[in-house]
Amino acid sequence: MVRFTTRPLLSVGHYCRQLGRLRAITPVALYLPISLASHQLPSAPLQRVPFTTPPSATALSTAAERFMMSSEGAAAKRQKSNKDVPYSLTYWPEIPGRGEFIRLALEEAGAEYVDTAKTEGGIDEVMAHIKGEKPDDDTNPPIFAPPILKHGDLVISQTPNILLYLGPRLGLVPGVEEDPDALYKVNELALTALDGLSNEPHDCHHPIASELYYEDQKEEAKRKAEHYVKTRLPKFLGYFERVLNSKASGEGPYLYAGKLSYADLVLFQCLDGLKFMFPKAMAKLEKEGKHSKLFELYDAVKQRPKLKEYLEGPRRQKYSSGLYRYYEEFDIEG
Repeated sequence: MVRFTTRPLLSVGHYCRQLGRLRAITPVALYLPISLASHQLPSAPLQRVPFTTPPSATALSTAAERFMMSSEGAAAKRQKSNKDVPYSLTYWPEIPGRGEFIRLALEEAGAEYVDTAKTEGGIDEVMAHIKGEKPDDDTNPPIFAPPILKHGDLVISQTPNILLYLGPRLGLVPGVEEDPDALYKVNELALTALDGLSNEPHDCHHPIASELYYEDQKEEAKRKAEHYVKTRLPKFLGYFERVLNSKASGEGPYLYAGKLSYADLVLFQCLDGLKFMFPKAMAKLEKEGKHSKLFELYDAVKQRPKLKEYLEGPRRQKYSSGLYRYYEEFDIEG
């Protein structure tokens, strides 16, 4: 038996195994699905394609390299064309909301960007995407909801997806040049913060449906908020305290590898919003001292020069009726 380990052949083996038709790859024959290129199951029997001389590993490797170079080259060409193009952030005006996580990354990096929340007619841009009028091209799928990032020809949405794109480009993934997996380690931290310290707080004031007014679900909201403050909030803060005490955190106040990442910015914004939404509970948790490193991270991020200027300036929008909201009935110590 000859074993081929190049990407194209493994890909063929993968599809064949999915069909349950191939037990081994031999130099005698390969069983190829008729519709392999379209990723569909074949409607007709598989064809046996004999060959007397199997391609050499060198030939397959060369073909694989050419394939990868062509696809990577196309991506590199697009990225190069985007390099000097300002970013454009589309989000609702008058609330920080989920757009703020992205703003903090752009501000920390000193990146040039346009924010529709601060431009005349910005709400029209938001609605054009929601109605499906934009993007109007052959490559970008319709957008479900903001935040939306436009960079060159690329248009993407979803907060964690945008941060995943921006992180390496803005230098907010420590060590990614030496270890590409660092991106996924940082991203899992950001996702955890967004899940437990952003999405769940939102559900406190809209526990039944986001389409309903708060007043229409007030009793349920109060119950949800009480449970969150007493149970879920300490659980997530405790998790991030463990992360900061881990070896992977490195030296210094940050979550990963001893340097600032976009996960730190996400966590900062979550803590800042929670301080507004649940001031008594957050003050109590900070005073208890069980999450000292977590609040040290908060202070460290807040004092970074570019962010300090932004946070204290007029472009930082105030909390109101967005993601993080203050209601007196929520303001309990837990």
